[in-house]
Amino acid sequence: MAPRRDSARWRRLLAVSCLLFTVAVAGCATAPETGRRQVLLIDSAQEAQLGLQAFQKIKQDTPVSRDRQANAQLQSVGRRIASVVNIPHAQWEFVLFESDEPNAFALPGGKIGINTGILPITQTEAGLATVIAHEIAHVTARHGAERMSQDMLVQVGGSALSAALGSRSPVTRDLALQAYGIGTEVGVMLPYSRTQEYEADRVGLLYMARAGFDPTEAVGFWERFQAKNRGSGTRTPEFLSTHPLDDARIAQIQRFLPQAIAEYEAARR
Repeated sequence: MAPRRDSARWRRLLAVSCLLFTVAVAGCATAPETGRRQVLLIDSAQEAQLGLQAFQKIKQDTPVSRDRQANAQLQSVGRRIASVVNIPHAQWEFVLFESDEPNAFALPGGKIGINTGILPITQTEAGLATVIAHEIAHVTARHGAERMSQDMLVQVGGSALSAALGSRSPVTRDLALQAYGIGTEVGVMLPYSRTQEYEADRVGLLYMARAGFDPTEAVGFWERFQAKNRGSGTRTPEFLSTHPLDDARIAQIQRFLPQAIAEYEAARR
């Protein structure tokens, strides 16, 4: 009987592996501006709908700022940058949330949230443009759909591993699956997240430049952000972080500044 069980187990493993390969090939896409290869298994319309639902929930749970001047600046800068990009199913919405956390975020479909806590770091219109352009770049590159697709592939890989372990002891199976979970998180998901952040920095420079904002101001913003992080006294090792270290991202921004400056000068002509 054992050979039959092994045969059935390997057939399941082969089926899952074939599925993993098929969806990976079928979902291949290219990120705008950078040309990076992506795996996208989520339809853009479905992605936008998920983003809308999530943003509605955030607006229900988080107070929205009533600062008229800050809101006016957010809408002005946001619309200027959104006007230089083109993405299907995007319904741009820029909301200023009342939160001390110096953060901003993007959701599929053109939903951008900015916390009031980041405004003392942006300081200027160009500083705010740096943040908004970075978040818009997340949307145009479909980073949300990419993360969801990666989660799907990791789950399929876990199913394949579980099938391969077959009749192994529960302890062996649990240890192997735990190792797989840690390995995919540290070795795949976190590096992908940092790749997306670098990409959003690079593409965001181009967007703010095309919208008429001086891209050199991005360096000043990230230097102020770095000083804020140093003042907090917390420092997560990069390999355990979803974001690049400040020194590394500032260095990359400086490397891509010449291209962005050329775009800025062309936009001003």
